[in-house]
Amino acid sequence: MKINLKSGIDKLLFGMKQNDVTAALGKPDKNYVDEDDNGIFVYNKHKIRLTFYQEEDLKLGYLVASSNDLEVFGFKLIGRKIADVKKDLATKGITKFTQETFDTFENYFNEDNWFILQTEFDEVVKFEIGAIINDKDEFDWKFPVKK
Repeated sequence: MKINLKSGIDKLLFGMKQNDVTAALGKPDKNYVDEDDNGIFVYNKHKIRLTFYQEEDLKLGYLVASSNDLEVFGFKLIGRKIADVKKDLATKGITKFTQETFDTFENYFNEDNWFILQTEFDEVVKFEIGAIINDKDEFDWKFPVKK
C-alpha cells in the first residue's frame, strides 16, 4: 500500500466520505463511533483504521496503518529499524521529527507532512497520517467533491 504524503494511503484520499471508501475497499470489518462522534472503519486485511471527522461532515481525515505492505517513496516502513527509515526519508528531504515516549513506544512526528512513525523496541510498528491543515486554517481535502 503506497503512502501518498499529504493525500492519504493507496486509493484512500483525505476528504472521502464513507460510501466512497466502501466503494473502494468494500464493507469494513468493524464500523463504530468513537467518543468524539467520529466515524471509524476498520479493515483487518489491510491492517488499517480510518477516522471520518464528525465536525467535517464525516470526511476521511485520519489513517492508522500497520500493514507490512506500507511504503513511502518505495521504502518499506513496518518492521524496520527507525534509524534506517529515517535515513531513507532524509534522502527525500524529510528530516524534522518531534519525538515522544510512551512506555515501550516512541512516536516520531513529522509536522510538515502530518505523520507519525510509531516504534517499539526500535522498530516501526505503526504509521499514522492526518489530513493537512492549510494556511487558512482549513483542511486541505484531496478527494474531489462531486457536483
